[in-house]
Amino acid sequence: MTQQAEPDAIPDEATTDGAPEESRGAARGDGFGAAFCASMATLCVEAALAGTIAVLVLLSREHDGLPGNALVIVAAVLVVALLTVLISGFVTAAAVMPALALARRAARRAGRAEGPLWVLGAVPAVAAVAVAVFGGVAALGSLSLARPSAYLLWWAALTVALIPGAVLARAAARRLPEGRSARTARRVTLYGGLVWLVTAALGAGAYGTGLVSVYEPPRLEKSDLAGMWSDGRGGKVELAPDGVATARGLDNFVWDGMGKDRPTDCDGSGTWTAVRDGGTVQGVSLRIGSCELSREWSVSGTEKEPRIFHEIGKPGSGKRYVLSKVVKHAKGEK
Repeated sequence: MTQQAEPDAIPDEATTDGAPEESRGAARGDGFGAAFCASMATLCVEAALAGTIAVLVLLSREHDGLPGNALVIVAAVLVVALLTVLISGFVTAAAVMPALALARRAARRAGRAEGPLWVLGAVPAVAAVAVAVFGGVAALGSLSLARPSAYLLWWAALTVALIPGAVLARAAARRLPEGRSARTARRVTLYGGLVWLVTAALGAGAYGTGLVSVYEPPRLEKSDLAGMWSDGRGGKVELAPDGVATARGLDNFVWDGMGKDRPTDCDGSGTWTAVRDGGTVQGVSLRIGSCELSREWSVSGTEKEPRIFHEIGKPGSGKRYVLSKVVKHAKGEK
């Protein structure tokens, strides 16, 4: 007895083994999304580790102090985290994915199978192009080229930063047929988070146990401010104990109307007073009438090697004019 086949019935082979391999691969995608996510996750982890290590190191170095408001700290962390995600996406699109494409094309032209070594070779080439492009744009903006060593340093740093993301992105794309492409990004995030926690815990332990100390400005008295202060380039000011200040070749930064402070030599006599906050000396207020110098200098350095400084240019520029105290050693003392 012959069994009638239903018109709409589809053989089992058509739903499984009968479908072309290319169609099944296309249904899963080409791996671009998996590679992109893995690269972003890797770059975010790298940025978090680098930022944490930088903060731990800078805490022991001279700095202007930490914000005391918890809301400000939380807001700053959220902004930095958002910027990190956005920048990691941009770097992935502009450098990591082009490196993967370059490695794939080079392997095909050579008639070889695409392996990790092709990616390791493509990343330095893409990093060199990126440094050339952005270095050229920066040179046009400033109308000057940086030192060759600076471009070499940026190329090396960018290469080292891109290699982990490119290698893991390739691994995520190749695992697509196995259905495990998403695991790469998840594992990078998980293990990277654990490494970050260990790094932060070790840093906190080092500071908490006193193995490393957070920098604090020197605690000076008014008598410690009296003496000769020099910028190391011929500019000096002598602060006498009676409050008289005498400047010789001191740089006085004057607004030139073009958006910059131009230094002019300041020579003459004036007055100085210690600036206090809650009884603690925070800096020096210096007035030299002959050259219209009127500045408040902040204290920095250490108690053995104190320095005073004031900011140059726009607020937040990071540029400083620094004077170091000239210490007269006793005869025979080094």
